[in-house]
Amino acid sequence: MKINNLFKLVFIAGIVLISNTMKAQKTISDKDLQEIKKSYDANNSYMKSVTNAVSNNDIKDLALNRQNVAITDGEFKYKVDVKGITNQKSSGRCWMFTGLNVLRPKVQDNFKINEFYFSHNYLYFWDILEKSNLFLEQIIATADKDIMSREVNHFFKNPVNDGGVWNSLANVITKYGAVPKSIMPETHSSNNTSTMIRLINRKLREDGLQLREAQNAGNKAVRNIKIKMLGDIYKILAINLGEPPTKFMWRFEDKDGNLGEYKEYTPKSFFEQSVPGFKQNDYVMLMNDPTREYYKLYEIDMDRNVMEGQNWKYINLPSNDIKKFAIESIKANDAMYASCDVGKQLEKKSGVLDPKNFDYESLFDVKFGMDKKQRILTGESGSSHGMALVAVDVDKDGKATKWMFENSWGSSYGHNGYLIFTDDWFNEYMFRVVVLKKYIDAKTLKILDQKPTLLPAWDPMFSTDD
Repeated sequence: MKINNLFKLVFIAGIVLISNTMKAQKTISDKDLQEIKKSYDANNSYMKSVTNAVSNNDIKDLALNRQNVAITDGEFKYKVDVKGITNQKSSGRCWMFTGLNVLRPKVQDNFKINEFYFSHNYLYFWDILEKSNLFLEQIIATADKDIMSREVNHFFKNPVNDGGVWNSLANVITKYGAVPKSIMPETHSSNNTSTMIRLINRKLREDGLQLREAQNAGNKAVRNIKIKMLGDIYKILAINLGEPPTKFMWRFEDKDGNLGEYKEYTPKSFFEQSVPGFKQNDYVMLMNDPTREYYKLYEIDMDRNVMEGQNWKYINLPSNDIKKFAIESIKANDAMYASCDVGKQLEKKSGVLDPKNFDYESLFDVKFGMDKKQRILTGESGSSHGMALVAVDVDKDGKATKWMFENSWGSSYGHNGYLIFTDDWFNEYMFRVVVLKKYIDAKTLKILDQKPTLLPAWDPMFSTDD
């Protein structure tokens, strides 16, 4: 008995010792703090100067690499014939603006007009209504699962949002067509979407709970309930954005100043005539994700906006392969949907993106050393914004030296509404480009025959562009 008690005491003492050791390892002790503080010498004249400068100025202004400011100009050997800069205002619709900016030159060429703009508001209306339906269908399909499961929690956390990628535009435009901007212009809510989206999400979450209850109770009218719920969403959208037209009259003035006669269109007939031959499957998304195996086909599960539409699907390739196809597209006057981590190393005044724009290491005397793969895995980098890829400059050997985006932040931003980026920046911060099949070689297109590896929608790499 005494031995057992002694054993218990030794065991408890050991636990206490381990606990104290673990606590000591987690805590910054006074000794640790003295060692840590050695990194900053407040009496050092350089450290004083840096502290004074940084604490009283914008960090980027101080880290701007003056030797890098004038490395690029606005001239390009190959440039798509684009005209007019759009502005998404305070909305997360960059993917929609980008996709339509890719198609706008085709409309201008087809109708022989100098400038044209699609109605983003029209497609945005249908995008949010379709996303609402998709959310409610997902809730019905997962009603038997715990509401705190990762899948159901993912749905409720963000029922609908402004974000999307190329397949989002292709899905909605294939189903609903398109109209000119003058037919359904922007409203305050389409330019400033946050309040409307917040209210729609509040209603959808409430509706989702009711649908789960109805489905689990065996209510056979669950989809009739869903349709009534979508009626409320439609009403909110119509009040904020206006009701989309089913048919309209439109005319245009051509490049020679000739004004045509009014003609009646439906949204689908207008799109078919303005972008003849458009087929969603003619476009392929190419992605550079070094965290996953190259030359493979991937699909993001339930990552779409229209229930019957296509998920986000892509071929994962090294950057140099993507560049090769992108150059061919630009040479043929075809702009491309592209997305990137736009906030990284962007010098806003000039609109230039380059990895050497800001020298934070010299300013703080701290090493920043992650590569692209490491930045993705740790959440430091990922695609955040979509823009049309419209130009490339090459050296005498045909190798790309710099590129240009057509942005959707208005003509006063960057280089007259465009952003110029170096080829080095492409390698580090470009993530996806959508290219017509005719510019991609047969070997790469063969990858589309693979059974895609299905990836979860909540993977951090697959945030939508906004």
